Amino acid sequence: MLDIILHLDAHLLAAAQQYGVWVYALLFFIIFAETGLIIAPFLPGDSLLFVAGALCGLDALQLHWLMPLLMLAAFSGDNTNYWIGRTLGVRLLEKFGGRFIKHEHLERTHAFYEKHGGKTILFARFLPIIRTFAPFVAGVGEMSYRFFVTFSALGSLCWIGSLTLAGYFFGNIPMVKNNLTLIILGIIFITLLPALIEILKQRRKA
Repeated sequence: MLDIILHLDAHLLAAAQQYGVWVYALLFFIIFAETGLIIAPFLPGDSLLFVAGALCGLDALQLHWLMPLLMLAAFSGDNTNYWIGRTLGVRLLEKFGGRFIKHEHLERTHAFYEKHGGKTILFARFLPIIRTFAPFVAGVGEMSYRFFVTFSALGSLCWIGSLTLAGYFFGNIPMVKNNLTLIILGIIFITLLPALIEILKQRRKA
C-alpha cells in the first residue's frame, strides 16, 4: 500500500495501459469507497486525484471523462455514508436502548450540524480520514438531508475539480514530475496538518 501511494504515477499509468477504460471504474471505486465506507479511510484520495489529473495531461486518461465520473463517485459515496449513518444510528439506538448511543449526544450532533454542517461537509472534503467520517456523523445526527446534499454536491465539485485540474496543469512540469514522490508526501502532510494542529491543541489544553 505504501509503495502504491508513493509511486501512484507509475502504478496508475500501468493500470491505464493494461486495463484501458476499466481504469475509470477502478478510480470510481476508490473515490467512492474512501468517501462512502467508514472502513476505507486509508485509501488515497488527494494524491490520487492529482496524479490522475497529471495523466490526463499526458493523454493517458481523458479529463472530460474523468472529472464528471469522479465527482459522481464522491457525491455518491458521501450520500451512501450519510444514509448508513442515519439508518445505523437509529437501529443501534433501538437495539441497545440508548446504552451506547445517547439521545442527548445525537441531539447535540444534530444541532452542531444544523449550525455548522455546511462548512463541515464542505471543508472535510480536503481532510483525509475526516472526509470519510463527516457524512456518517451527519447521518447519525440526522442533519437535514436537503442541507447536506447541497454542500455535498458543492464539496464534490470543489474537491475533484481543484486537485484534478492542479495535476492536469502542473503535474507534468519537469520539476514537479521529477519530484512527484515528495509532492505526494507534501499533499498528504498539508491535508493532515489541520488535524495534527487540532490534536496538539487538545493535548496542550489537557
